[in-house]
Amino acid sequence: MTARGSTSGTAPAPARRARRRATSSSRRRSERPPALLLVGAALAVALVALPLVGLLVRAPWGSLLDDLRSPAATEALRLSLATATCAAAIAVVLGLPLAWVLARTEVPGRSAIRALVLLPMVLPPVVGGVALLSAFSRRSLVGGWLDDALGIQLTFSPAGVVLAQAFVALPFFVITVEAALRQADRRPEQVAATLGARPWTVLRRVTLPSVAPALVAGAVLAWARALGEFGATITFAGNIAGRTRTLPLAIYLALEGDRGAAVSLSIVLLGVSFLVLVALRDRWFVRT
Repeated sequence: MTARGSTSGTAPAPARRARRRATSSSRRRSERPPALLLVGAALAVALVALPLVGLLVRAPWGSLLDDLRSPAATEALRLSLATATCAAAIAVVLGLPLAWVLARTEVPGRSAIRALVLLPMVLPPVVGGVALLSAFSRRSLVGGWLDDALGIQLTFSPAGVVLAQAFVALPFFVITVEAALRQADRRPEQVAATLGARPWTVLRRVTLPSVAPALVAGAVLAWARALGEFGATITFAGNIAGRTRTLPLAIYLALEGDRGAAVSLSIVLLGVSFLVLVALRDRWFVRT
């Protein structure tokens, strides 16, 4: 009786298999994205990929090394690396205290300060260059004082290049580190403070190590943004060979006479961008 009742209360095996197939088929249909979204995604990939592929196809691979060894290219590359490194260092030194204040304090006007600091991310670079001229040229209040009192002239100088690059790079470091400080677990800091550690000790031995990956990521982003800066640099510091002509400016100048050299120099910046992505892959790319 028990076996008969159990058999009668259970669906036959063919019916169960049919239901499973129907359920699996409906699940696959529900997980399949609409065709319109797939087309949009493909167009988005093409919008980004086609110019990069075109750059690689048009690259003069046979004369690439000769183009990169030319005096103008090596001087522009050397200046770019030096100024971008200085600008990234400024972004770290000034951006870390600012990120901490924005993330960990309740200073009045914090939202306005954050918006002001992040403004260069969306500001047209040429406008940023004009703003720097308004503040730091020899005829401005700050620039005139620096020139008269200290003999420092920022416009049309390597220092002006560093200032322009730091202006556009600082927000990238601040927004990266601020987000990490907000998400960091504060319990170890509280334990350290309870045990008698001073605020500076807590910051140096607990807080900063906990956000070290964000510090590195922010510094790399700031450096890469500084390396590729064009608009603010040419507006504020000019395009003087051996003095303010960075790699992006050298590319712009080469386009007017030697397009092959311009493509070769562009390959360098493309390679740097790829290396930045590789360095930040663990932070930006989630493995599934």
